[in-house]
Amino acid sequence: MLPTAVIERAQAEMLDWNGSGMSVMEMSHRGKEYMSIASKAEKDLRDVMSIPDNYKVLFLQGGASSQFAAIPLNLLGEKKSADYINTGMWSKKAIAEAKRYCSVNIAADTSGNGFTTVPTQAELKLNPDAAYVHYTPNETIGGVEFDYIPETGDVPLIADLSSTILSRPIDVSRFGMIYAGAQKNIGPAGLCIVIIREDLLGKASDITPTMFNYATHAENDSMYNTPATYSWYVSGLVFEWIKEQGGLEAMAVVNKRKADKLYAAIDATDFYGSPVAINARSWMNVPFTLANADLDAAFLAGAAERGLATLKGHRSVGGMRASIYNAMPEEGVDALVAWMQEFESSQS
Repeated sequence: MLPTAVIERAQAEMLDWNGSGMSVMEMSHRGKEYMSIASKAEKDLRDVMSIPDNYKVLFLQGGASSQFAAIPLNLLGEKKSADYINTGMWSKKAIAEAKRYCSVNIAADTSGNGFTTVPTQAELKLNPDAAYVHYTPNETIGGVEFDYIPETGDVPLIADLSSTILSRPIDVSRFGMIYAGAQKNIGPAGLCIVIIREDLLGKASDITPTMFNYATHAENDSMYNTPATYSWYVSGLVFEWIKEQGGLEAMAVVNKRKADKLYAAIDATDFYGSPVAINARSWMNVPFTLANADLDAAFLAGAAERGLATLKGHRSVGGMRASIYNAMPEEGVDALVAWMQEFESSQS
């Protein structure tokens, strides 16, 4: 979801942005009008996330999945291996791509329990000579989320924060690099944001395509080629909206309350169940199952009739999954809980 206020603002500015006579979609990315949009969006993101000055913010294309290759190409330097923590489908995809470019040490792997937990710090088998440590703080499909930031010493920590970015405050200085696809908590699909510490730039392998080289984009303010201008613009409106809500501290309060309500409804009865360990439950993606899976279709049909959309779980795990990103109002969670209770009552 996008915040309604953001969509309405974009609608109002669709044909004529700020008296320019142009839609944002019609602007040159190097024109003064669009440059002002881009620079304000970056400033607002820096403000919202308290991004230190020694980090570059890149607005890229290709989605988070492109970073699976770009990361080893850019960050290996003279080293031959990297550490990866495997906690779900997105971790697996990142690992498979990295193996094309380097030796991958699996520092922890929770596939044995069906990706329903996260490893503890003590369980991480880290290589002090690794170029970096990569992990996925929130696995969107499995609804599994780390409840801590791994300690990796002098080895840079890389995080695919696609699902949880902007949902709560985070200490950016704990990471060498953060990346996130826009389409969950940032803005429309088509944009990927990379936040990278400056000392990690300039290490790209000679085989790195120009468009995959982070230094290329850092040196050109993400304008080396025509960026995803409209997605960048709408993302900037989202950053403004978050500021208006009170920043990430305020977002965290609401997001935790939404998640707590939904998990409480799941735990209140044997009719529903959560496959995820309590300490690894995601705030953003809440998978749940019915004790009788034969009722799944009826549950989803009734949910759709009540305006509760896209609740079917990913095909790889089944069941249901509620994604309750920033823009999902608390009333949406209340409506889902009410339907869960109504449906259970109808079956007794």
